[in-house]
Amino acid sequence: MSVGEEVRTEQTKPQQSLGTAAARNLATTTKSVPQMQEISSRWLLRMLPWVDVQGGTYRVNRRLSYAVGDGRITFVKTGDRVEVIPAELGELPALRSYEDAEVLTELAQRCEQREIPAGEVIADFGNQTDEVYLLAHGRVEKIGPGPYGDDESLGVLADGAYLGEQALLDPDAIWEFTARAITPCTVLVLSRQDVEQLAERADSLREHLEQRRSIPRQRTNKYGEKEIDLAAGHEGEPDIPHTFVDYEARPREYELSIAQTVLRIHTRVADLYNQPMNQTEQQLRLTVEALKERQEHELINNREFGLLNNCEYDQRIQPHDGVPGPDDMDELLSRRRGTKMFLAHPRAIAAFGRELNKRGLVPETIDVAGNRIPTWRGVPIYPCNKIPVTEARTSSIIALRLGEADQGVIGLRQSGIPDEIEPSLSVRFMGINEQAIIKYLVTAYYSAAVLVPDALGVLENVEIGRWR
Repeated sequence: MSVGEEVRTEQTKPQQSLGTAAARNLATTTKSVPQMQEISSRWLLRMLPWVDVQGGTYRVNRRLSYAVGDGRITFVKTGDRVEVIPAELGELPALRSYEDAEVLTELAQRCEQREIPAGEVIADFGNQTDEVYLLAHGRVEKIGPGPYGDDESLGVLADGAYLGEQALLDPDAIWEFTARAITPCTVLVLSRQDVEQLAERADSLREHLEQRRSIPRQRTNKYGEKEIDLAAGHEGEPDIPHTFVDYEARPREYELSIAQTVLRIHTRVADLYNQPMNQTEQQLRLTVEALKERQEHELINNREFGLLNNCEYDQRIQPHDGVPGPDDMDELLSRRRGTKMFLAHPRAIAAFGRELNKRGLVPETIDVAGNRIPTWRGVPIYPCNKIPVTEARTSSIIALRLGEADQGVIGLRQSGIPDEIEPSLSVRFMGINEQAIIKYLVTAYYSAAVLVPDALGVLENVEIGRWR
């Protein structure tokens, strides 16, 4: 018998038992609930201490502070030409709260663009400061004399930073450090001479600068807060100083933000297809999961209250070698007391782990809710995929002190809202329309507040793609 005849014989052979395809029509299959790849660990939502807010607003009262000009400067790039946005010049201490758009525009036009190669010294220690440098792109290291004559690093500046800002207020100012370009840099230079020439014609600018020059005469502590007069170590009966604690006249208020969606389910599905699992419950479960993912994303990235955008400039540091090393993490820890947690993108954690491997270091781990979490100096490093990774393969690592009692970072919510299924999260029935579709309004209210500036720190621009 040939091969072809054997195949035909096998195909015409009568079926002797029930096939599996037909049998499944009578069987009840074992099913999983609907799965969702978007669900992450959401450690920020789990670890953040939540404070109930009445009236939807939380006010952060602080001592009166004279610290000014603590932001970043934004630039616009057209081809190879870089320009500073005029309003962004208001981030300089000398121009803080100055709002004359016409004058700011002219100042922006007077900024001179310079390209500085890697290794070149931008400013020398001890020389007179007569120019302000706005760093549009690149990294600059600040180097100062150590106590025994050796040079020591005072920090690294990156995109959006500025240096030499004291030149606009003090004609006798000198450079207190040496600034050296680590990478090729693009800077915009604004000279004191140009500012003074413009101030001679613009009364508003001249008056503003004079008012700013009077601010340093206020007695302040190292944080820029108005000094509290005290006496200590005295003998006899000297006059005891009189004092009071002044508060900010316009404290910052955080309003609860909102995330919402309308879930739609056809009545036919809700009525007929609820076994073995409830369709409405599963639809709501997955919708709430997506809402919580968006909530954590907003707590990290929102322009108004997100952690990355609300970190003070002096609490932002740059890695000395680009990659996140142990020294950089130590520097981040040293900026605040009682750091309770790090947040980092998983790829940033991997990059930090590679640096530890190079030095033969093994981080300790702790158990948190059944998960082994790596630590550095006893502070857990939680993964958070909401921290962005740029096209240049850089990311950020966030350090947090937590809780109202420690003047840290807190989450804000309002419990007890109508139709609440979790604190500050509600599901409201909206009725059935003429197409027989049931609608539910799913809402979450939330925000975050930084009680004092040093409660939050960020290690910026860490490289996550370097393997050497």
